[in-house]
Amino acid sequence: MTPDIRISPRLIVPDPDRASAFYQDALGAEQVFRAPLIDDGRPSVVDHRVGASFFRVSPAVSSWGWRSPDDLGGSAILLEIEVDDPDAVGDRMTAHGAEVVVPIENRPYGKRSGRVRDPFGHLWIITGALR
Repeated sequence: MTPDIRISPRLIVPDPDRASAFYQDALGAEQVFRAPLIDDGRPSVVDHRVGASFFRVSPAVSSWGWRSPDDLGGSAILLEIEVDDPDAVGDRMTAHGAEVVVPIENRPYGKRSGRVRDPFGHLWIITGALR
């Protein structure tokens, strides 16, 4: 029997409040929890809900081993989101500062998808039905 497991990615960013505002504006994320501040005034974690999914943002703190994509020279993971309208989500993300890495187009594997880098260096695959 497999235990009930939920995986919630934690995105390490320089400024959790700025990142939280971006994800709320660009993805429609709802902020559901904000932890107390660490010594430098940044929250240690901000939890978000998007649809049925959850993710967190936390500050880069090198003494804790928490490093952002910029600290590492790039993102070590790809976050994939499946949406009804990949073009609209991609447009909204780029309007709020994300950069197109791979344009959103119909792909030979039967999906419409592309990739963006958010303003904090995290890579997102945006995918949905063919158009």
